[in-house]
Amino acid sequence: MAEKILVIEDEQKIADFLKRGLIYEGFQVQVARDGETGLASARDQLPDLVILDVMLPGLDGLEVCRRLRAGGSTPILMLTAKDSVADRVKGLDSGADDYLAKPFAFEELLARVRALLRRVRPNEETIFRFADVVLNVATRQVTRGARKIELTTKEFDLLHYFMRNPRQVLTREQIYERIWGYDFEGESNILDVYIRYLRSKLELNNEPRVLQTTRGVGYALREE
Repeated sequence: MAEKILVIEDEQKIADFLKRGLIYEGFQVQVARDGETGLASARDQLPDLVILDVMLPGLDGLEVCRRLRAGGSTPILMLTAKDSVADRVKGLDSGADDYLAKPFAFEELLARVRALLRRVRPNEETIFRFADVVLNVATRQVTRGARKIELTTKEFDLLHYFMRNPRQVLTREQIYERIWGYDFEGESNILDVYIRYLRSKLELNNEPRVLQTTRGVGYALREE
């Protein structure tokens, strides 16, 4: 099931940017535009992680962070336009788990989000093996035999989904919902394109195919 992220951010453009990007990466996202609403949403929705802006109308981010921390251990990533040591210390002292200054690259925010979520899932399996393919969730590295395979974020997530469900036929609808975050409707070839990308990298040295097509249904990770 997709993890839930609450974004508490009053700047419309940043809030929309984060929501769009995180949904694309497979998360469920809710946005609150002020501290009071964000605090209420966090208590009602019980998100897996909170992205919290420091400068908010009404109740500021530091106070929201203190109240959230007093009531639980949900990971909190703070965003701020200030990047002085004193400001970082204030954020971390208020209970934040991590701190990111604006402007930031979405890729860095995504990496920090994943790192924080991993901390609260310490027992989750991090190494997956199938045939001679090894996928490491913690380092986001993939190897086949002695060969290291470079994957994009989406390729890695797609292979991870298959590695978590070996020998099972995953329908196109299941894959679209899990990897792209929406229910599949109509015709689209984006999944087929990514399967081709993955196969080309996994079979670079003519290794046996492990991503098999079940016509009319979907794909499965299994040996020929």
